[in-house]
Amino acid sequence: MLGVKVWQRLLGVCKRTVIERVVFDEDADLVVAHVRPRRATKMRCGRCGRRAPGYDRGDVRRGGRRRWRTLDLGPVKAVLEADAPRVECPVHGPTVIQFPWARHGGGHTVAFDDQVAWLATQCSKSAVSELMRVAWETVGSILTRVLADIDDVVDRLDGLRRIGIDEIAYKRGFQYLTVVVDHDSGRLVWAKAGRDDATLEAFFDALDDERAARIVRVSADSADWIERVVRRRCKNAVRCADPFHVVRWATDALDEVRRQAWNAARGGTNQSASVRTRARHPQVHPLKKARYALWKNPDDLTSKQRQQLEWVAKNDPRLHRAYLLKEGLRHVFELGGQEGIEALTSWLWWASHCRIPAFVELAKKVRKHRAAIEASLEYGLSNARTEGINTRIRLITRRAFGFRSAEALIALAMLSLGGYCPDLPGRN
Repeated sequence: MLGVKVWQRLLGVCKRTVIERVVFDEDADLVVAHVRPRRATKMRCGRCGRRAPGYDRGDVRRGGRRRWRTLDLGPVKAVLEADAPRVECPVHGPTVIQFPWARHGGGHTVAFDDQVAWLATQCSKSAVSELMRVAWETVGSILTRVLADIDDVVDRLDGLRRIGIDEIAYKRGFQYLTVVVDHDSGRLVWAKAGRDDATLEAFFDALDDERAARIVRVSADSADWIERVVRRRCKNAVRCADPFHVVRWATDALDEVRRQAWNAARGGTNQSASVRTRARHPQVHPLKKARYALWKNPDDLTSKQRQQLEWVAKNDPRLHRAYLLKEGLRHVFELGGQEGIEALTSWLWWASHCRIPAFVELAKKVRKHRAAIEASLEYGLSNARTEGINTRIRLITRRAFGFRSAEALIALAMLSLGGYCPDLPGRN
């Protein structure tokens, strides 16, 4: 009996697994454990676990038997081998029976899958592939199975009150993921390929109307498709604009004014005449070097960049006024609360009367999203947490290179950032 328990621990199987015998295949340098499920767990559908009558013995080409890779025994690979008959499930039709040591459809044991999933969230892909002796594409399939198993017992969408919604590019050719983050826990709770109304509708379908009605705050950028779906499906929530994106609008408007000043100083956009133009317009060179000084926050400027700003204020009042408008909008979010809302009103009047077309248009855009901007000022909610998750997803995307589907990337991201990653075998 002691020997059986030792083999159960070494092979990473539970008590519902009967170990019949263990042999060593010298030709393949492989430990083969012949196992079977206990009587109480036999003849159950591999998908739903229901008891069902037998259908056939399984794959006749393999004699009705299958093998599952399990954790290595030191330097030697190990597999489990068992009969794999099929049952006639009333819901799923002919299906391979349920095995207590493996997930349905997988060629590895639960312990092997869990160890690969844990390593994939902690190590590089080359380290995982080399250590576990599996292809990186196989790792993607394992991650998808592990995530599905976790989602069967964990409701990530329960208790959501404040969420952030954003999209992130994960592949060339305008391939995007839509992600949803819980502001209270800081976890990634949902992700799906796509960035349109239908994609976000899928999130609210999974959430259901009752729980959607409990959401009180939603932070997002100014994407119209997010605003439409949130207004339609999350009627009790207040939408908060992301301050970073709003300030970026002002930075883009400032950069447009800077390019106009650059072209005016050069006497046109003809690159071949740049040398002669620079000679005629000595302010061209300082304008070119002032780009980063105009973009950066005043507290982060170097002494040289401060001198460049002083040069802009003296030689190009229009560009300097655009810079002050950008900083004015940024200061609105620094103030926050009612003081920030009052400052926003003053800024809108200033931008509307500044006679700089780029900022006049910006004022119109800010007025269009004013309710969401004022909500962000009032509640102090931004998309910073969501952007932080996006940054980590970008790193994960580089590691996930080689996965053939977005599902594997999403599985790796959810296991890494969703708060529910399987423990290493024997550590829980």
